[in-house]
Amino acid sequence: MSNYRITAIEDVLERAPKALETPSRKISEYYGDHAFTLSAMREYLTEEAYDHVVSAMQDGIRIDRKIADQVASALKEWAMARGATHYTHWFQPLTGSTAEKHDSFIQPDGRGGAIERFDGSLLVQQEPDASSFPNGGIRSTFEARGYTLWDPSSPPFLMGQTLCIPTIFIAYTGQSLDNKVPLLKALTAVDKAATEVCQYFDKNVTKVVATLGWEQEYFLVDKALYNARPDLAQSGRALIGAAPAKGQQLDDNYFGSIPPRVMAFMQDFECEAHKLGIPVTTRHNEVAPNQFEVAPVFEEANLANDHNLLLMDLLENVAIRHDFRVLVHEKPFAGLNGSGKHNNWSLGTNTGVNLLKPGVNPKTNLRFLTFFVNTIAAIHRHADVLRAAIAGAGNDHRLGANEAPPAIISAFIGSKLTELLDAVEKNVSAGKMSPDEKTAVKLEIGRIPEVMLDNTDRNRTSPFAFTGNKFEFRAVGSSANCAVPMTVLNTIMAQQLSEFKTAVDGRIAKGDKKDEALLKEIQKLIKESKAIRFEGNGYGEEWVKEAAKRGLSNLMDTPSALSVWERKETVALFEEVGVLTAEEISARTEVELENYVMKLQIEARVLGDMVTNQVLPAVMDYQSDLLANIQGFMDVFGDHAADGMTTAQRNILEGLSVGLSAAYSSVEMLRTERCKINEVEDMKARAEGYAAVVKPLMDEVRVQVDQLEKLTEDSRWPFPKLRELLFTR
Repeated sequence: MSNYRITAIEDVLERAPKALETPSRKISEYYGDHAFTLSAMREYLTEEAYDHVVSAMQDGIRIDRKIADQVASALKEWAMARGATHYTHWFQPLTGSTAEKHDSFIQPDGRGGAIERFDGSLLVQQEPDASSFPNGGIRSTFEARGYTLWDPSSPPFLMGQTLCIPTIFIAYTGQSLDNKVPLLKALTAVDKAATEVCQYFDKNVTKVVATLGWEQEYFLVDKALYNARPDLAQSGRALIGAAPAKGQQLDDNYFGSIPPRVMAFMQDFECEAHKLGIPVTTRHNEVAPNQFEVAPVFEEANLANDHNLLLMDLLENVAIRHDFRVLVHEKPFAGLNGSGKHNNWSLGTNTGVNLLKPGVNPKTNLRFLTFFVNTIAAIHRHADVLRAAIAGAGNDHRLGANEAPPAIISAFIGSKLTELLDAVEKNVSAGKMSPDEKTAVKLEIGRIPEVMLDNTDRNRTSPFAFTGNKFEFRAVGSSANCAVPMTVLNTIMAQQLSEFKTAVDGRIAKGDKKDEALLKEIQKLIKESKAIRFEGNGYGEEWVKEAAKRGLSNLMDTPSALSVWERKETVALFEEVGVLTAEEISARTEVELENYVMKLQIEARVLGDMVTNQVLPAVMDYQSDLLANIQGFMDVFGDHAADGMTTAQRNILEGLSVGLSAAYSSVEMLRTERCKINEVEDMKARAEGYAAVVKPLMDEVRVQVDQLEKLTEDSRWPFPKLRELLFTR
């Protein structure tokens, strides 16, 4: 056994579980202490400044320099009172993660001392070097100028001794270089479109907010064992490793009791999250060993996304304090459940109404039907764009396997709502509605609350499921930035609702009453979007065949999914709604393709190094000992007598020799093909080569290596095994 592995396992065995600590205060007493929330603003800002910031948060008005100076002064006072020494513009470049550059508050006073300074100009705008962030060819590498601009809709917060100010990130040309700008534009668009539709039902609705409640799944691995696995450290997943005898087949981990050491970690990071104003409420064991989930109360989508990115940082930082490492890769362990980030999405009004929650009478239920059916129609129309929004090297391993939804986008609404839509479709005529038709429709619509009481089942195989008062986009990967799928979802809804409003107004102009016009357009959408509705088993091969008959796409890998961004209709969608330009879409596609290639390239190189430098030498050492053992028997008992005594040794030796040769050949083939594909200049073609050639070769190498692991003496294997990684608390 390698010294590193011995040390790692000894560290784990000697590490006593940390005792649970009971918080000394109620959560409500410290909730939001490290976030510049509305209550903090009211305490530190003048009434004028407070009103301006609230208006900027709610209505998007521009904050002038005078108010910005007041806010900056208050922010500095608030942050320094809590120990802050630095500030940073916290932004979301196209890396999929976050970025920050810290600056001190101090400024020399010219007399050998220093003063703390932070004014409106430093709050509102900074100029980080943009040349090293992905831009997809929007600008040359020597063009370094980029700007971060304050996003008042997301509160500043403290991380350690640094005041973090959420910002957008744009190029010198004004083009978006981040994931926040498109999200904000999409949220503005859906607000406008949904508010206009709401006017049919309630003139008091002046604003509609898209909400997001994410559920974050993750794995925990002991830090010492993690450090002894180059694949986990460099790629986030186990590239080799024979499956342990016990995995998740007994279903005994799901919702099981949380181990004390894990509970101590959870309590710690939840405390830190609550200080930042992240409303996490749920924690539990997930299906796979050492897999867990955390979930908050829903929030406005932009703020919720910021909070999710913050939480992923917290998970990693707090885990290290507890001698854990967090894995948010979508499929860190083959044969076990992958990790997702379910995005629960809905629309809420300034009047306190959830537009995806059934009402108590035909009028409010007609409103529900309007937004419910338009959502299904938008999904049907733009299913491939939703698939592109969740594409990535990690999610390719997960989609369609072990409780992850398939790559085919479909919507689950339940049998009762299916019956309801069918009834509404049937009872609305093309011409003027008869009294009987009006009565039938009102009766059906009036039954929605009753229907919902019985419609409690869920379909875990559906990528997009209605769950009573929201839609759950279950196919989002655990490492993803929610901004991307949320940008797409709100963009397609903005377009759909806008076109719905135009169509209904056209019917009214031709003489239909408002309710008739709404119902006829709803009926039309129900008919047009039937193909996207699926109530059955998304894992079954029958669904793949059925989906093909319905004309639904099955984009199995990232290069195929990303090709959707190049379609004329996709570009037209985002330009029409005003979320992304054709150039920005092209740039993001290039960035995602390169990201896909780089991730697989890293995995392939790490795998090759692990096999060549550690696995093969360890196996050869064991071979040498087996040969010596066989030779010893022959020396003592003679060749003929030793034959029967060394049957086991010879069989193991033969298996090792065959496996060694196969593993070596597979690794060499992987290295050769990878180098060939790296010479391909076109990034799309290179990504397709990695998907079609490199990934299957990596799988082949793994099969050979995992077989060698089963034959090799345990103490000689150079890496912690999956049974050690997964069952260490």
